[in-house]
Amino acid sequence: MIEKIKSAIIKGRINITDHADEELAYDEILDENLFHSVLYGEVIEDYADDKPFPSCLVYGRDQKGKHIHSVWAYSDEYNIAIAITGYIPDMNRWIDYKTRRIKC
Repeated sequence: MIEKIKSAIIKGRINITDHADEELAYDEILDENLFHSVLYGEVIEDYADDKPFPSCLVYGRDQKGKHIHSVWAYSDEYNIAIAITGYIPDMNRWIDYKTRRIKC
């Protein structure tokens, strides 16, 4: 799925949800930085059972090295990538930005 998402980003076939737009603005992440983080990032979690589309959590960095997490889905029907959310990961919740800390 990540290759389809990357291809859609390159082609400009993207839908950014209202939720994603709000979260990105809160963390001062520009769209271009979000896209860069995905194009050069990696999937760290898959959510195959998500509805209405399977989704995945992508970890990447922007052009200046800022760590970014984003959740993406892909619609085969519309050939479009959907940004569900995006944020700066909280290091109290993540080890090396890729592994969730286990709550005790």
